[in-house]
Order: sequence, then structure tokens, then C-alpha cells
Amino acid sequence: MDRRQVLTMIVAGTAGVAAAAAPELWRPERHRSAHAAAARRAPAPPPDPGYAPARSMRAVTSPVHSLRDLAPAAPPNAVALTIDDGPHPYWTPKVLDVLAEHGVHATFNMIGEQVPENARLVQRIVAAGHQIADHTLTHPINLPKLPAARIQQEIAEAHDRIAQAASAAPRFFRSPGGNWSQQVIETATALGMICVDWGVDPRDWARPGVPHITANLEKARPGDILLCHDGGGDRSQTVTALRTVIPALKQRGLTFVAL
Repeated sequence: MDRRQVLTMIVAGTAGVAAAAAPELWRPERHRSAHAAAARRAPAPPPDPGYAPARSMRAVTSPVHSLRDLAPAAPPNAVALTIDDGPHPYWTPKVLDVLAEHGVHATFNMIGEQVPENARLVQRIVAAGHQIADHTLTHPINLPKLPAARIQQEIAEAHDRIAQAASAAPRFFRSPGGNWSQQVIETATALGMICVDWGVDPRDWARPGVPHITANLEKARPGDILLCHDGGGDRSQTVTALRTVIPALKQRGLTFVAL
């Protein structure tokens, strides 16, 4: 083999190695196909169930105690039913069934540590058109008195767990027991949440009896934010009371809105 043949073989071999090592050319149609596949895999965020778009809603006062403390204004004769301390694997579905029976949407204030093991229930709440809200990670009644780092953890970690389970970030925050401080409000606000308290409290968490819960909830007036519970213990009295209260308030011309 002469020198010319040897050089020819070396050049050919080098070209083959270079071709094998060269990156695959970018092809628009292949890129579009991969992008479309990724889009199909990513779930679309659920529609916002609130009566006003998140980007336009703001608190006139903080925390909010009435629908009148929110802008834009809620519909005339509107009340908001809020449900605290879930999700609970037994009582939350019972409450959801009552709401579905009467075509009512509510706002569920969730305890973050209970969310991961009840993720499907959280998804059911969202799919049914209800609002989701942050109610801290572990429900400390003394939240304002905790160290700043712990306040941040309680609010932020619950926010993230709820957002992950629901595929939508909570827009609202409720402090356990309605206990507020400027730091609690500022921490929640920094996460894009509106702080919400309540106006009508039947103390159903204490199980005072169905007549007591019913009578207090039926005092609701336009603009009121009602407080009930689906966690923290036996909620049979709450479920029974709601079966009477919801149609009674609707009969009076009140409408229910999710925040």
C-alpha cells in the first residue's frame, strides 16, 4: 500500500468518527413535536372558582371580616361559606356531598400537614368548583407568638403543599383561631394571599348541638363570611346543620360564593 492509499484511508476514517460524534441537527418539526408532547403531559391549571379574578381582587382591610372588605364587590345578597381544618378523609366528603346537593360553592381552609395523604380529596374539592385556602401547616393557635422563622414555615410550607396537590396556589389565608399579627399578615401577603377572618361563627367545632349551629348560621346577612369545620373531630352536627341552613338561606334570597 503506497503513501497515497494510506492518507486516503486516514481521511475517510477521520470523517466517519466526526460524523458519529457530531450532534444531531435541530429540526423544527421534531422540536414542535416534543413541545406538543410536553404540553399534553402538563395538566392545565384549574379555573379560578372565585367570584372575581385573582389578579383584580384586593383586600380593603386586612384581615377581611366581610365580603364588603373585598374589592371588587361581591354580588348582591352574597354570603361566603368557609370550611376549616380539613381535608379529612371521612368528613370532607360528607360536606362536599351536601354542597353538591344544593349547588353551593365554598372555600376550604386546609391544614398543610393533612394535604399530602389526602391529595385526591384536594383534587376533588378543586374539581367540584370550590376555592382552596391556606390554614397553616400544623394549626398552631398561638401562631402570632411563634418565632418569625416558624411563622414563615407554617404559612409557606402549607401554601406549597396545597399548591402541589391542587395544581393551583391558594389565594387566601386564615390564621388558626382568628389570631392575627402584623407579621402573620405580612407573611401571607408576601405569598400573594389575602387574609380572611369571618363574621358568623356558630362554634360548630365545639359540637354545641345541631339547633345551636343552625340558629347561628341562619342569622347570616348579605356580605357575611360563615365559619364551619370539616376537620378536627366529629363533624356530624355540622353536616346535619348545613343540610337545613343552606336551603333556608337560599330561600331568603341569599346566594353562596367562593372567595
